[in-house]
Amino acid sequence: MERSAGGVVVRVVRGAPRVLLIRDPYDRWGLPKGHLEGEEREAEAALREVREETGLRLLRLGPDLGRIDWIFRLKGRRIHKYCRFYLMSSPEGTTRPQLTEGITECRWFSLSAASDRVDYENARGILERAARWIRIPEHSGIPPWREGSA
Repeated sequence: MERSAGGVVVRVVRGAPRVLLIRDPYDRWGLPKGHLEGEEREAEAALREVREETGLRLLRLGPDLGRIDWIFRLKGRRIHKYCRFYLMSSPEGTTRPQLTEGITECRWFSLSAASDRVDYENARGILERAARWIRIPEHSGIPPWREGSA
């Protein structure tokens, strides 16, 4: 079993929310994420991994979007991987993909375009949860992707 954590990073661009996707080492679009290190908590790992993979320094942690899991084989071993995602905001900063880890591109998409572009079905479900949270009217006063949020 492996545990990892990541984020759905949102930024308001020209009045509309945009979501950050990365192009991974398999040349597929997905969400930034990575392994927990030592006794690191999931939220800490999510922030660290998003910073490492995207180059963004200013991130604000929003709500827990849930966990996805999948099974894959590596060197003949069957691995069950769990990944917790958080909604995050990035009000400013330039992206810089983590080339040493095979991240070749970071790009901002509208909510609908991100859902269409992401190559992993389970990540699409996380994006849908993020979109529902972003659109909740009572959160419009201080949404997690603007100044003043936690």
